[in-house]
Amino acid sequence: MSVYFIFQDVQKHSVHTLVFRSLKRTHDMFVADHAKPVSLDETSHKVKMAAKLRADYSAVLHMPVLKEGKDRPLGSNMPANQNYLQPADDPEYLITGTHAYPSGPGVALTADTQIHRNPSEGGVHAMALALPPSQARLDASRTAASVGDIHRHAVGAERPHAPHSHAMSLLEGGGTKNSSLIARKAPTMPKPQWHAPWKLFRVISGHLGWVRSIAVEPGNQWFVTGAGDRTIKIWDLASGKLKLSLTGHISTVRGVAVSTRSPYLFSCGEDKQVKCWDLEYNKVIRHYHGHLSAVYDLDLHPTIDVLVTCSRDATARVWDIRSKANVHTLSGHTNTVATVRCQAAEPQIITGSHDSTIRLWDLIAGKTRATLTNHKKSVRALALHPRQYTLASGSADNIKQWTFPDGNFIQNLSGHNAIINAMAVNSDGVLVSGADNGTIHLWDWRTGYNFQRIHAAVQPGSLDSESGIFACMFDNSESRLITAEADKTIKVYKEDDTATEESHPINWKPEILKRKRF
Repeated sequence: MSVYFIFQDVQKHSVHTLVFRSLKRTHDMFVADHAKPVSLDETSHKVKMAAKLRADYSAVLHMPVLKEGKDRPLGSNMPANQNYLQPADDPEYLITGTHAYPSGPGVALTADTQIHRNPSEGGVHAMALALPPSQARLDASRTAASVGDIHRHAVGAERPHAPHSHAMSLLEGGGTKNSSLIARKAPTMPKPQWHAPWKLFRVISGHLGWVRSIAVEPGNQWFVTGAGDRTIKIWDLASGKLKLSLTGHISTVRGVAVSTRSPYLFSCGEDKQVKCWDLEYNKVIRHYHGHLSAVYDLDLHPTIDVLVTCSRDATARVWDIRSKANVHTLSGHTNTVATVRCQAAEPQIITGSHDSTIRLWDLIAGKTRATLTNHKKSVRALALHPRQYTLASGSADNIKQWTFPDGNFIQNLSGHNAIINAMAVNSDGVLVSGADNGTIHLWDWRTGYNFQRIHAAVQPGSLDSESGIFACMFDNSESRLITAEADKTIKVYKEDDTATEESHPINWKPEILKRKRF
């Protein structure tokens, strides 16, 4: 017997049609439950509410709440505070109008809820202790001075105390009452200190390439520059005349430093070399080998014989000056490390990088203490205040100030809208920032007020596009500012001795202080 199978052609549908049909079948299946709330599980609801109470209201769970004339604690396992309400023989105050005690809006007051009992002193004291610490107490416990401290100090010196100043001082000193009960005035920018304007004093020519670095010797007799012509030149500070030229690098000299502890000059460049020059013989006596790419900056530790260099290979290296040993390789940055600074106190090494971060390093362990990520653009310049325990960092987005040792943010200095290559600060609180477009801005360190802007003309024969500041530094007397520029010159600035506060008044308005966090 033969069996025949008849095959019918199955109609083919597109993927879109099949998906649509599947969705439609699913919708038809669950259409009866559409938008229907899930039934409440009593046990899980209780667990959820208990967790929410602990998370959001743990600080006040032990306090009583008045409901229908009875004292009932918020947390069932916490005892009620018996001292919160005054005794019944105290005068009672009749409440007219709405009050917080009814269970909801539009609910009439009952005989119990319209009676208002004043809290006792003991109750207020217990309530204040139960609240989290006020911001005033947190500010008072900080070790480094903040902008708020500076503002309070400045305003207190300029204005007699208001009648409520005693109460405010109690609150800020850690009093038991909550500081949020007193309305605060918006902080205003304190009046900046007056600084004399700076003017161009001398232009020094001699390099055949961009001047990239500057260092002043400890005796303040001469200074040294490194440039794109691969030479290092030593200049007399008083006259501006060339004293000596040193050759040895085979590419741009990006960093120079003069030791305060020995007659040595250190230099680094884009040829990956770090050299130590003996200034008694004007010869290279040591090389420090290890960097895998161009070396962009270097700095000497002020108290120990250690040299720190930073490079395009995304590392900073710590060298023993005498033995030439690579003591530490500080790795962690993810892009070129553009600048490095050393100081005697912790953190002893600070680096700024093109990865837009600043790192504070533990010199002993060779590891990062803190990473500051507030900048959004490359950090090419750092400046340490000579007297305060603070730091400024320069980037294309902002100049930011920080406190040590943890790198707490102080304030932004906004307005120098360019790539900032160099910064310097003196003991008078004058911060200088030099940018890629040839502009120099001078700031009051304490308030962040920009009191002067300079854009010196380029050297005759140079293009206007060759206007750029690559390095700047105060001399050791802090009466001269030396800048290294893209028009192959070194410019020296000094304060205008004839200027007075009357002839050059501060164009300052007490605007609302905008403290940007990032």
